[in-house]
Parts: sequence; C-alpha cells; structure tokens
Amino acid sequence: RDTIPYDTLGNYRKFMWRAARVSNNSTTTQNNFITIHRGENQGVFKDMGVVSSTGVVGTVVNTSPNYATVMSLLHRQSKLSASLKKSGETGTVQWDGDSPLFLTLINIPKSAKISQGDTILTSQYADRFPPTMVGTVHSIVDDKSSNFYVLKIRPATNFFSLQYVYVVQNLQADEKKQLEEDTRKKIQ
Repeated sequence: RDTIPYDTLGNYRKFMWRAARVSNNSTTTQNNFITIHRGENQGVFKDMGVVSSTGVVGTVVNTSPNYATVMSLLHRQSKLSASLKKSGETGTVQWDGDSPLFLTLINIPKSAKISQGDTILTSQYADRFPPTMVGTVHSIVDDKSSNFYVLKIRPATNFFSLQYVYVVQNLQADEKKQLEEDTRKKIQ
C-alpha cells in the first residue's frame, strides 16, 4: 500500500490505483458483471470505479475479503456521467442491452458540434474516476422529438478480452460527500 499522500509536485493525491486480475467476466446477458481477485483485505470497497488500460470498465457493487464484483458498463442499470472531450457537453452513458459493441450517450444538446470519432471522457461529475476515456462516437442520432442527440459510442475497453483492471479509489470522496451533506442540512 502506497503511504505517500503527495505526488512528485507536492500536490495532495486525489486517486489511488490498485491492480486486479479478472477472474470472471460476462458479456452476453442484459446484466453483465465482472469478478476481480481483489477485495476488502486489499482495500477494495463498494462504489469504487474500475478501469482497464484503455478506458472505463464499471463500478464495484459487492465485495468479500478477497474478491469483488463489478457492474460492467454492459449492464442495463449502469449509468455514467460523461462529456465530449472537444466541447465539454455532458450527458449520460448507458447500455441499451443490444450489442456489447456499442454504448449510448444521451442528453447531449443539439447545439453541440459533434463528429464521428470524437472522444468521450468521464465528466467532472463522475467522482469515481479521473478524466478517463469511455469511448468514441460511432454514430449520431437526431431525435426529432427532443432538443438532444443520442450518440452511439464504441467503448474504449474491449470487454471480451479483459484480464487485468485497476480499481480507482477517490481519496477525497468522503470529504466532498460530508461537505455536501452539511450544506444540505444548513439550507433546509
């Protein structure tokens, strides 16, 4: 365990990374999970983010002493705040349950300038992750009934060949959560 709270520039570290081996992975159901060989004994807990070397994988949803299960982005209930790298517009990434080769990014305003191949990153609202690649725009669907685009994106992570992942711990998450709770109490 790394006990140095500061990086080489003297800044307080916000994220800690733990490598983990994938011991089980599903990609063919509506609700896919990944099991990793790291658990509470190794500092992995519920609600931590999980990434691969190429992009976002999912979120830890359950732990045991030496294992953890991760809700993959290929899960119908998975939602992730993401933004366009070029312009910063923020939307929500989810999976429609159809093809494991594509995710959907919703709530991107039609005023945004989007091109096929644009990069999608986790947004500043996704506390579990530093800015991390989610995928690239594959196609743009103009929803005539709203003022938003629906983007089909190709995930940066190849879920079919996952062998190792990194569990991300936000070292400042508790401080932010406590401040927001205290603020709500003051306002109400």
